[in-house]
Amino acid sequence: MPDNLGRIEFILHGAREVLTAEAVHFERQILALEEAVVDNAGLAFDLAKTLVESACKTILTDRGHTYGGNWELPKLLKETLNRLRLVPEGCENDAEVSESLRRTVGGLQTTIQGLCELRNTQGFASHGKDAYSTQLDIVQARLAARAADAVVNFLFRAHHSYSSTGLSQRLVYRELNEFNEWIDEQNPPTRIFSLEYRPSEVLFNVDHAAYRDLLVSYKQEDQFNIEQESANKTTEE
Repeated sequence: MPDNLGRIEFILHGAREVLTAEAVHFERQILALEEAVVDNAGLAFDLAKTLVESACKTILTDRGHTYGGNWELPKLLKETLNRLRLVPEGCENDAEVSESLRRTVGGLQTTIQGLCELRNTQGFASHGKDAYSTQLDIVQARLAARAADAVVNFLFRAHHSYSSTGLSQRLVYRELNEFNEWIDEQNPPTRIFSLEYRPSEVLFNVDHAAYRDLLVSYKQEDQFNIEQESANKTTEE
Protein backbone atom coordinates (compact mmCIF):
# COMPACT_ATOMS: atom_id res chain seq x y z
CA MET A 1 0.00 0.00 0.00
CA PRO A 2 1.26 3.50 -0.74
CA ASP A 3 2.02 5.74 2.22
CA ASN A 4 0.39 8.84 0.75
CA LEU A 5 -3.25 8.09 1.59
CA GLY A 6 -3.37 11.13 3.83
CA ARG A 7 -2.86 13.38 0.81
CA ILE A 8 -5.69 11.84 -1.21
CA GLU A 9 -9.01 13.67 -0.81
CA PHE A 10 -11.06 10.77 -2.20
CA ILE A 11 -10.37 7.12 -1.32
CA LEU A 12 -11.75 3.92 -2.85
CA HIS A 13 -12.03 1.96 0.37
CA GLY A 14 -13.70 -1.07 -1.22
CA ALA A 15 -11.10 -1.55 -3.94
CA ARG A 16 -8.25 -1.02 -1.49
CA GLU A 17 -9.66 -3.69 0.84
CA VAL A 18 -9.25 -6.34 -1.86
CA LEU A 19 -6.02 -4.99 -3.39
CA THR A 20 -3.10 -7.44 -3.19
CA ALA A 21 0.55 -6.44 -3.06
CA GLU A 22 1.27 -8.03 -6.46
CA ALA A 23 -1.46 -6.15 -8.33
CA VAL A 24 0.65 -3.11 -9.21
CA HIS A 25 -1.32 -2.21 -12.36
CA PHE A 26 -4.61 -2.39 -10.44
CA GLU A 27 -3.20 -0.17 -7.70
CA ARG A 28 -2.22 2.44 -10.28
CA GLN A 29 -5.76 2.42 -11.66
CA ILE A 30 -7.15 2.94 -8.16
CA LEU A 31 -4.81 5.85 -7.54
CA ALA A 32 -5.65 7.40 -10.92
CA LEU A 33 -9.39 7.20 -10.24
CA GLU A 34 -9.02 8.66 -6.73
CA GLU A 35 -7.11 11.61 -8.12
CA ALA A 36 -9.41 12.08 -11.11
CA VAL A 37 -12.53 12.39 -8.95
CA VAL A 38 -11.00 15.51 -7.39
CA ASP A 39 -8.95 16.94 -10.27
CA ASN A 40 -10.64 15.80 -13.50
CA ALA A 41 -14.25 14.66 -13.11
CA GLY A 42 -14.60 13.74 -16.79
CA LEU A 43 -11.67 11.33 -16.60
CA ALA A 44 -13.21 9.68 -13.53
CA PHE A 45 -16.00 8.20 -15.68
CA ASP A 46 -13.46 6.58 -18.00
CA LEU A 47 -11.42 5.23 -15.11
CA ALA A 48 -14.43 3.92 -13.16
CA LYS A 49 -15.37 1.76 -16.14
CA THR A 50 -11.76 0.66 -16.62
CA LEU A 51 -11.43 -0.38 -12.97
CA VAL A 52 -14.42 -2.72 -13.16
CA GLU A 53 -13.17 -4.13 -16.48
CA SER A 54 -9.82 -4.92 -14.87
CA ALA A 55 -11.53 -6.63 -11.94
CA CYS A 56 -13.61 -8.83 -14.26
CA LYS A 57 -10.66 -9.78 -16.45
CA THR A 58 -8.50 -10.56 -13.42
CA ILE A 59 -11.12 -12.83 -11.87
CA LEU A 60 -11.81 -14.65 -15.14
CA THR A 61 -8.07 -15.21 -15.62
CA ASP A 62 -7.68 -16.38 -12.01
CA ARG A 63 -10.37 -18.98 -12.62
CA GLY A 64 -8.90 -20.21 -15.88
CA HIS A 65 -11.48 -18.69 -18.22
CA THR A 66 -10.80 -16.65 -21.35
CA TYR A 67 -12.61 -13.51 -22.47
CA GLY A 68 -13.04 -11.81 -25.82
CA GLY A 69 -10.87 -8.84 -26.62
CA ASN A 70 -13.92 -6.92 -27.87
CA TRP A 71 -16.23 -7.70 -24.96
CA GLU A 72 -18.00 -4.66 -23.56
CA LEU A 73 -18.27 -4.20 -19.81
CA PRO A 74 -21.84 -5.57 -19.38
CA LYS A 75 -20.80 -8.83 -21.04
CA LEU A 76 -17.61 -9.00 -18.98
CA LEU A 77 -19.61 -8.55 -15.79
CA LYS A 78 -22.20 -11.13 -16.82
CA GLU A 79 -19.54 -13.74 -17.61
CA THR A 80 -17.71 -12.97 -14.36
CA LEU A 81 -20.86 -13.39 -12.29
CA ASN A 82 -21.59 -16.67 -14.08
CA ARG A 83 -18.18 -17.98 -12.96
CA LEU A 84 -18.63 -16.99 -9.32
CA ARG A 85 -20.58 -18.60 -6.50
CA LEU A 86 -22.33 -15.61 -4.98
CA VAL A 87 -23.89 -17.13 -1.86
CA PRO A 88 -22.63 -19.47 0.89
CA GLU A 89 -23.08 -23.22 0.56
CA GLY A 90 -26.54 -24.17 1.73
CA CYS A 91 -28.25 -21.03 0.41
CA GLU A 92 -28.12 -21.95 -3.27
CA ASN A 93 -31.43 -23.84 -3.21
CA ASP A 94 -33.34 -21.25 -1.18
CA ALA A 95 -35.85 -19.67 -3.59
CA GLU A 96 -36.17 -16.43 -1.63
CA VAL A 97 -32.41 -15.99 -1.38
CA SER A 98 -32.02 -16.78 -5.07
CA GLU A 99 -34.63 -14.19 -6.03
CA SER A 100 -33.00 -11.54 -3.83
CA LEU A 101 -29.66 -12.37 -5.37
CA ARG A 102 -31.12 -12.11 -8.86
CA ARG A 103 -32.38 -8.59 -8.09
CA THR A 104 -29.02 -7.65 -6.59
CA VAL A 105 -27.18 -8.87 -9.67
CA GLY A 106 -29.67 -7.01 -11.84
CA GLY A 107 -28.90 -3.85 -9.89
CA LEU A 108 -25.19 -4.38 -10.42
CA GLN A 109 -25.69 -4.79 -14.14
CA THR A 110 -27.81 -1.62 -14.25
CA THR A 111 -25.10 0.25 -12.37
CA ILE A 112 -22.46 -0.96 -14.82
CA GLN A 113 -24.61 -0.03 -17.81
CA GLY A 114 -25.05 3.43 -16.34
CA LEU A 115 -21.28 3.74 -15.93
CA CYS A 116 -20.80 2.78 -19.56
CA GLU A 117 -23.29 5.40 -20.73
CA LEU A 118 -21.73 8.09 -18.55
CA ARG A 119 -18.31 7.16 -19.88
CA ASN A 120 -19.53 7.42 -23.49
CA THR A 121 -21.18 10.82 -23.00
CA GLN A 122 -19.08 12.44 -20.27
CA GLY A 123 -15.72 10.64 -20.36
CA PHE A 124 -12.75 12.98 -20.70
CA ALA A 125 -10.70 10.59 -22.85
CA SER A 126 -13.36 8.51 -24.59
CA HIS A 127 -14.56 10.92 -27.30
CA GLY A 128 -13.69 14.37 -28.59
CA LYS A 129 -16.12 17.16 -27.65
CA ASP A 130 -16.92 20.76 -28.40
CA ALA A 131 -14.17 22.88 -26.87
CA TYR A 132 -16.81 24.87 -24.95
CA SER A 133 -18.91 21.92 -23.75
CA THR A 134 -19.96 21.77 -20.10
CA GLN A 135 -19.28 18.53 -18.25
CA LEU A 136 -20.52 16.96 -15.04
CA ASP A 137 -18.53 17.73 -11.93
CA ILE A 138 -17.22 16.08 -8.77
CA VAL A 139 -20.71 15.19 -7.44
CA GLN A 140 -21.45 12.90 -10.39
CA ALA A 141 -17.83 11.69 -10.56
CA ARG A 142 -18.08 10.49 -6.96
CA LEU A 143 -21.24 8.55 -7.82
CA ALA A 144 -19.49 6.74 -10.69
CA ALA A 145 -16.38 6.04 -8.58
CA ARG A 146 -18.36 4.80 -5.56
CA ALA A 147 -20.47 2.52 -7.78
CA ALA A 148 -17.35 1.03 -9.36
CA ASP A 149 -15.76 0.68 -5.91
CA ALA A 150 -18.74 -1.28 -4.57
CA VAL A 151 -18.87 -3.59 -7.59
CA VAL A 152 -15.12 -4.31 -7.49
CA ASN A 153 -15.20 -5.06 -3.77
CA PHE A 154 -18.18 -7.42 -4.13
CA LEU A 155 -16.68 -9.31 -7.07
CA PHE A 156 -13.30 -9.88 -5.43
CA ARG A 157 -14.82 -10.85 -2.08
CA ALA A 158 -17.02 -13.45 -3.76
CA HIS A 159 -14.03 -14.62 -5.78
CA HIS A 160 -11.80 -15.07 -2.71
CA SER A 161 -14.49 -16.32 -0.32
CA TYR A 162 -15.76 -19.05 -2.61
CA SER A 163 -12.62 -20.29 -4.31
CA SER A 164 -12.64 -22.06 -7.64
CA THR A 165 -11.95 -25.77 -7.64
CA GLY A 166 -8.71 -27.36 -8.79
CA LEU A 167 -5.60 -25.42 -9.78
CA SER A 168 -6.97 -23.43 -12.70
CA GLN A 169 -6.77 -20.28 -10.61
CA ARG A 170 -3.76 -17.99 -10.57
CA LEU A 171 -1.09 -19.12 -8.13
CA VAL A 172 0.02 -16.56 -5.53
CA TYR A 173 3.32 -17.50 -3.91
CA ARG A 174 2.64 -16.01 -0.48
CA GLU A 175 -0.67 -17.93 -0.20
CA LEU A 176 1.09 -21.32 -0.46
CA ASN A 177 3.21 -21.19 2.69
CA GLU A 178 2.86 -24.86 3.64
CA PHE A 179 3.84 -26.06 0.16
CA ASN A 180 6.73 -23.57 -0.03
CA GLU A 181 8.07 -24.72 3.33
CA TRP A 182 7.86 -28.34 2.11
CA ILE A 183 10.04 -27.47 -0.89
CA ASP A 184 12.49 -25.48 1.22
CA GLU A 185 12.91 -28.30 3.74
CA GLN A 186 14.07 -30.69 1.02
CA ASN A 187 16.38 -28.40 -0.94
CA PRO A 188 19.35 -26.23 0.04
CA PRO A 189 19.09 -22.45 -0.37
CA THR A 190 20.13 -21.04 -3.72
CA ARG A 191 23.20 -18.83 -3.38
CA ILE A 192 24.54 -16.20 -5.76
CA PHE A 193 27.67 -14.68 -4.21
CA SER A 194 26.50 -13.31 -0.85
CA LEU A 195 22.81 -13.45 -1.77
CA GLU A 196 20.58 -16.30 -0.64
CA TYR A 197 17.15 -17.27 -2.03
CA ARG A 198 14.49 -19.76 -0.98
CA PRO A 199 14.31 -22.79 -3.33
CA SER A 200 10.53 -22.48 -3.52
CA GLU A 201 10.76 -18.83 -4.55
CA VAL A 202 13.35 -19.60 -7.21
CA LEU A 203 11.22 -22.41 -8.66
CA PHE A 204 8.07 -20.25 -8.63
CA ASN A 205 9.73 -17.43 -10.56
CA VAL A 206 12.06 -19.39 -12.86
CA ASP A 207 9.87 -22.37 -13.87
CA HIS A 208 6.27 -21.61 -13.02
CA ALA A 209 4.95 -24.68 -14.90
CA ALA A 210 7.20 -27.01 -12.90
CA TYR A 211 6.09 -25.32 -9.68
CA ARG A 212 2.43 -25.86 -10.62
CA ASP A 213 3.00 -29.51 -11.58
CA LEU A 214 4.79 -30.16 -8.30
CA LEU A 215 1.94 -28.49 -6.42
CA VAL A 216 -0.58 -30.79 -8.14
CA SER A 217 1.43 -33.85 -7.09
CA TYR A 218 1.79 -32.48 -3.56
CA LYS A 219 -1.96 -31.94 -3.21
CA GLN A 220 -2.76 -35.37 -4.66
CA GLU A 221 -0.39 -37.08 -2.22
CA ASP A 222 -1.78 -35.02 0.64
CA GLN A 223 -5.33 -36.03 -0.30
CA PHE A 224 -4.25 -39.69 -0.55
CA ASN A 225 -2.75 -39.55 2.95
CA ILE A 226 -5.95 -38.02 4.34
CA GLU A 227 -8.05 -40.76 2.75
CA GLN A 228 -5.72 -43.47 4.06
CA GLU A 229 -5.83 -42.05 7.56
CA SER A 230 -9.62 -41.92 7.43
CA ALA A 231 -9.79 -45.51 6.18
CA ASN A 232 -7.48 -46.70 8.97
CA LYS A 233 -9.63 -45.02 11.62
CA THR A 234 -12.76 -46.63 10.20
CA THR A 235 -11.07 -50.07 10.28
CA GLU A 236 -9.96 -49.61 13.90
CA GLU A 237 -13.48 -48.69 14.94
